[in-house]
Amino acid sequence: MDLFAFTLHEALDLLESGATTSVALTEAVLARIDQVEPKVQAYLALDREGALRQAEAADIRRKGGLGGSLNGLPLAIKDVLCTTSMPTTCGSRMLQHFVAPYDATVVSKLADAGSVLLGKLAMDEFAMGSTSENCAFQIPHNPWKLGYVAGGSSGGSAAAVAADECLASLGSDTGGSIRQPASLCGTVGMKPTYGRVSRYGLVAFASSLDQVGPLTKDVRDCALMMNAISGYDPLDSTSINLPVPDFSAALQEGLKGIRIGIPAEYFGEGLDPEVNTAVRNGIAMLQEAGAEVVDVNLPHTEYCVAVYYLIAPAEASSNLARFDGVRYGFRDTSADSLIEMYSRSRSQGFGDEVKRRILIGTYALSSGYYDAFYKKASQVRTLIKDDFAKAFERCDLMVSPVCPTPSWKIGDKADDPLALYLSDILTLSANLAGVPGMSVPCGFSSTGLPIGIQLQAAHFNEEVLLRAAFNLEQRAGIAGKKPVIA
Repeated sequence: MDLFAFTLHEALDLLESGATTSVALTEAVLARIDQVEPKVQAYLALDREGALRQAEAADIRRKGGLGGSLNGLPLAIKDVLCTTSMPTTCGSRMLQHFVAPYDATVVSKLADAGSVLLGKLAMDEFAMGSTSENCAFQIPHNPWKLGYVAGGSSGGSAAAVAADECLASLGSDTGGSIRQPASLCGTVGMKPTYGRVSRYGLVAFASSLDQVGPLTKDVRDCALMMNAISGYDPLDSTSINLPVPDFSAALQEGLKGIRIGIPAEYFGEGLDPEVNTAVRNGIAMLQEAGAEVVDVNLPHTEYCVAVYYLIAPAEASSNLARFDGVRYGFRDTSADSLIEMYSRSRSQGFGDEVKRRILIGTYALSSGYYDAFYKKASQVRTLIKDDFAKAFERCDLMVSPVCPTPSWKIGDKADDPLALYLSDILTLSANLAGVPGMSVPCGFSSTGLPIGIQLQAAHFNEEVLLRAAFNLEQRAGIAGKKPVIA
């Protein structure tokens, strides 16, 4: 098997046995990028020389008996995480040439673990979108079927992992932006509990919803990445000071004593029959592993889209106010007045979807409308959280589809924002409630497109998700399947 095709844990075994080196591994992944990147278009920035220098340093550490848990493994990260070595564009012309003065905490943690940073991955502009078509520079393609969306907003992160252009990646999830692309591209993707992973250095979209998480080739790799990036960070006021378990220890065989809740609201109208079948088959596999299935209800699910698309744009409107052409970012130099400079800089620097959400958010926060929209949405959000709390009194985790359909052609929904918003209907609630969720491959459509199954658990209970996902993966037998990129 080619070196670039290995999982993190397989590559670690090779490195520790001396069968290969980090330099050889990194060179193999770079060669793979050269081969498929013109078709996949996952990378916005690639640091070849820096990656090889890091790989050489990792090999020296290993020879000296040193090195962290990811020593010498080539990874890539979503271009929403600050790095001093490469630009952080957030997929926007507003930040096209911006280089951050510090690294995000998760970037520092990966470096401390000894990983090799290859580059920055494509995304919807400022993480606003479901297909990565809102990226100002290029649109990543689904490696399983070129010309189809990779999902969003972490589309490049999922596509790069699926195409073997890195061994694993980081994304961010505000309303499904890790889980949905993971499902569409056939990778494992986890949104940790809000507060489990530091948000310091993550360019904010919606501060009460954003969370950083891994996209990987299998469940064991997901646990390895979670071990590396989790933990309290005093630089992040939303970080929770709780002990971090060894997530790899959660990968135990069998699910006896585990209760799985099936929310009826997630299997309603609009669900593709092939997705329904694949997810039902996944539930049967979890039962085979010993899990007990119970029915649960999330009665306020129907309000999730409305609540999310008031709260998230309102927070985005506030967070993106700093991009005004004055301190950093794109600046229009032809304006004759300060107000005109603000207006032109923001109009030209932001894309249509970002401007749409800023307008929605500003309206929802404006005088006379705050109580009717943002305050009301926040109150309903509390009801959604209560739904989850009650459901988890009856079960240890909930199982559902991730996305109502498999991937679709690039451009098919580009002119219908509402259709794209509704494609996130099954993932938004985990962000609103702050609970952990993950997507695990469970099957394929009749046209060969991947389908993921969504697992959600109570706050800080990522271990039960990983255990269930591990057992599902063992029985599904599709973790090693690769797309053929013609």
